[in-house]
Amino acid sequence: MINTNLKFWRRELGLTQAQLADKLSIKRSLVGAYEEGRAEPRLATLVNMARLFNIPLDSLATTDFTKKKNAKTAAALREAGPLAETDLEEKPLRVLAFTVGIDEKENIELVPLKAAAGYLNGYADREFIEELPRFRLPMLPSTGTYRAFEIAGDSMLPLASGTTIVGRYVDDWATIKDGTPCIVVSQKDGIVFKRLYNKLKQNALFGLHSDNPSYTPYDLKAEDVLEIWEAKSYISNTFPIGGVSLEHLAGLVMDLTQQVKTMQLQRA
Repeated sequence: MINTNLKFWRRELGLTQAQLADKLSIKRSLVGAYEEGRAEPRLATLVNMARLFNIPLDSLATTDFTKKKNAKTAAALREAGPLAETDLEEKPLRVLAFTVGIDEKENIELVPLKAAAGYLNGYADREFIEELPRFRLPMLPSTGTYRAFEIAGDSMLPLASGTTIVGRYVDDWATIKDGTPCIVVSQKDGIVFKRLYNKLKQNALFGLHSDNPSYTPYDLKAEDVLEIWEAKSYISNTFPIGGVSLEHLAGLVMDLTQQVKTMQLQRA
């Protein structure tokens, strides 16, 4: 019913395919493909559609609103207020902007360090996302939306500062398993790469842990999180040093940091 209902509700709202595509942050050609049944929307797009049309997600897929017997239901839904948020694990509408190539397949956008600050404001802005560098990795599964982030610091040794982490977008945060390495985007901490521990059911928190034991774990409120990307691959120009433990490597970094601070004090 998705293709039929998409066309029905688009017309009910008086939108063209281009206008609907703009509201959903997808290409117009994708709207056409969805309406003709040539492609199926991703879960995140289906959620955005249901919220835009103000109908339950399951109704979008199971109820034929074009039939006369459902006309009253459609009219009632049009006049009803916004759908209620009933579960802390069901985040408010998250708009995922992404780009596709001429083959209609999604790209992997790269967020370099110099664009990290701007990403906090432009992560849902299609025009901002379109300005980012983009590439493809053929070894990644075709199911999922991917984005690459350049990380800074030594909290996730042996991955060095400047490593690029390729992550798959996580729509349902409740499915994240403890210890999963993820890129977490929040207004509080910016873009960080940590291992996540899921505390949503207990107190609506995420525990963020570093692989470098020098860094203390901390909690982040789920309501402060903007996006989560599960790490699936990484790209680095630095090869890990063989025969060196993580603890020893962390100690070397700490020693170098202390030496730099001492030199700075001596110059002052």
